[in-house]
Amino acid sequence: MSTSTPSSPFGFATTAADVAAGLDLTGRTILITGATSGIGLETARVLVGAGAHVIGTGRTAAGASMALEGIGGPGGTTGVGCELSEPGSVREAIKAIVGTGRGLDAVVCNAGIMALPTLTQKHGLELQFLTNHLGHFLLVTGLLESLTSTARVVMVSSMAHENAPKDGIDFENLDGSKGYSPFRAYGVSKLANILFARGLAARFGTSGRVANSLHPGVIKTNLTRHMADKGEGIFERLGAAAMKSIPQGAATETLLAVHPSTSNVNGTYWSDCQPATPSAAARDDAAVATLWETSERLLRAL
Repeated sequence: MSTSTPSSPFGFATTAADVAAGLDLTGRTILITGATSGIGLETARVLVGAGAHVIGTGRTAAGASMALEGIGGPGGTTGVGCELSEPGSVREAIKAIVGTGRGLDAVVCNAGIMALPTLTQKHGLELQFLTNHLGHFLLVTGLLESLTSTARVVMVSSMAHENAPKDGIDFENLDGSKGYSPFRAYGVSKLANILFARGLAARFGTSGRVANSLHPGVIKTNLTRHMADKGEGIFERLGAAAMKSIPQGAATETLLAVHPSTSNVNGTYWSDCQPATPSAAARDDAAVATLWETSERLLRAL
């Protein structure tokens, strides 16, 4: 995997529009999950404005279409329903996306849930792991044949991956029954995003396709709706200087999805539009392999 560091004029305050300024994305098709609000919707708005066609997912096709209709732009949009916690819904989304006949130039795995206050299980798995990781794993691996020869896969992780256990994912506790903490479980799901991107990058090799992950910044969006009073306290402690606006939060995923400077960057983790170093657990090659094998095994039963 290439770990070359491109020269980038972008940083903390960069917006998605700054990244896309001057780019002509006419003819490109980009899939964005969670495109109905927050940084997903902002990324879609900017890319459509630059000429790309955006296929955006939401929990329902109607909701996705309604949100995307509001952004306008020359590239056009397609809304697709994809409930990431329901493998059946993800598989139907794959069929719908393949059915458009469009090759995918980028897939931005942006959707997610965060810090559920109490343990919530579905299909025998902790819901954040199921939604944030396994749903995206199923979606991306199901669309590999639709990726163009230079496609980019972008996993929206978080600096919160550092909240996962220091020794990494406990594969014997993916249902949360052996201990649950909202932020630890969220961290595990975000750690899985990085490990999945690394595993995908290794499989892409020098094919021309790339996969990378990122921390978008600390942004107050619908993602934080489960955090209640604890969430408000976190935002207050961080202060305004540490917070990003939604346009700023969308910048790094836009950079990795479409900017020429990152077209050959593969298997890296980014923050503030620059390469960054994730936790030791995120750099564990054995965990990359174990997560991939475990994900395939779990999905065979769902």
